[in-house]
Amino acid sequence: MTVKERIETRLREALSPETLHVSDDSHLHAGHAGARPGGESHFTVEIVAACFDGLNRVARHRLVNTALAAELAGPIHALVIKARAPGE
Repeated sequence: MTVKERIETRLREALSPETLHVSDDSHLHAGHAGARPGGESHFTVEIVAACFDGLNRVARHRLVNTALAAELAGPIHALVIKARAPGE
């Protein structure tokens, strides 16, 4: 399973998003600190989930970071999070 697939699986299981888009941006960071030769180190997550309703941006990011704790401790070097509640 790729890192992208693991991100998608963990977020679907933990947060039950209405929409989820994960992009591997590693190619944009080739040669930079934390970039691995095979990629899969820099990602953007765009997620819409009901569990974000009423939460501020920091609380939303914490939920995502908690769901991805294992990946953030290992293969993920950088993660951009765009988290919204439905209707925002």
